[in-house]
Amino acid sequence: MQFELAVLPGDGVGPEVTTEAIKVLEAVGKKFSHSFKLNYGLVGGVAIDQEGTALPEDTLKMCRASGAVLLGAVGGPKWDDPQAKVHPEDGLLALRKGLGLFANLRPVKVSPVLVDSTNLKPEVIRGVDFIFVRELTGGLYFAQPKKRWQTAKGRMATDSMTYSEQEIERIVRVGFELARGRRKKLTSVDKANVLESSRLWRQVAVEVAGKYPDVELDHMLVDACSMRIIQNPAYFDVLVTENMFGDILTDEASMLAGSMGMLPSASLAGVPQEGTKIFGMYEPIHGSAPRRAGLDMANPIAMILSTAMMLRHSFGLAKEAQSVETAVDEVLSDGYRTYDIMAEGKTKVGTKRMGDLTAGKVGG
Repeated sequence: MQFELAVLPGDGVGPEVTTEAIKVLEAVGKKFSHSFKLNYGLVGGVAIDQEGTALPEDTLKMCRASGAVLLGAVGGPKWDDPQAKVHPEDGLLALRKGLGLFANLRPVKVSPVLVDSTNLKPEVIRGVDFIFVRELTGGLYFAQPKKRWQTAKGRMATDSMTYSEQEIERIVRVGFELARGRRKKLTSVDKANVLESSRLWRQVAVEVAGKYPDVELDHMLVDACSMRIIQNPAYFDVLVTENMFGDILTDEASMLAGSMGMLPSASLAGVPQEGTKIFGMYEPIHGSAPRRAGLDMANPIAMILSTAMMLRHSFGLAKEAQSVETAVDEVLSDGYRTYDIMAEGKTKVGTKRMGDLTAGKVGG
């Protein structure tokens, strides 16, 4: 079978980890007799430098014509001037909006061989396996009005946190569908004691729950959730929340796995259901790490696992996706580690070597 995808390496370590993910993807193609057509494009800081915009129109068109998008990372201090008219992250937000990617999935699964590589006690994180569902195209990051202005007393700025019933309903449905295929427990995270948008969120979540009687729904305030993630992360199965809350909580949760370099993500344009193929963009949750760029240090596992999510959700290749995930587990079990997850008695390797080892396990 032949599959077509858009590849956007981006900035910093993005091109390096993307190279290793493609290496693993090619191993999948060879083993399972698939062909992957790769179309490369610009996004982020590199696009600003070459095209003057964070998301060239040609890149967006290419992504729309592909079956999925594989994205490295965007950003870096070179483009951090707050007075600049365009920033690398503008390209990321434009991709999400332009491709209709409203559902961000971020699985947090602690590998048994890495329970001693985090800042938490092993007994707290052992067995942790949950998934965040973050609404991606609404809330504070997109709603209007959003502006800055000058007053007689000084500068002011405002952002709006707005959600429609329809936006809430579709993202909550994603959470319920995922929970139905897991442990059948959904935690809806909001701030309903303060925010009017969260009160609507909670009301709609309850209404949608009526269509999923087999799934247990509970509600948790975002501040309480942030504590529970550290105190008892094994409590969670599927969590669904709005854009900004999800942005913050998922970075916190990434530390359970020992490093941001371990966790993948998928941004989907539809509700994942058994047997369906959904257009999506796949990327590691880490940033561009410009200080690590070019040093053969970055951990490519998050990018490799993002590729596995792409195989599963957008191409319907569950067996192939599992082969990638198993390969990662085997490499870690063999004792190989990049710098961010290095532990005493293990073998330290760089970006390229970790990619070679994983591709070798897939091909073997």
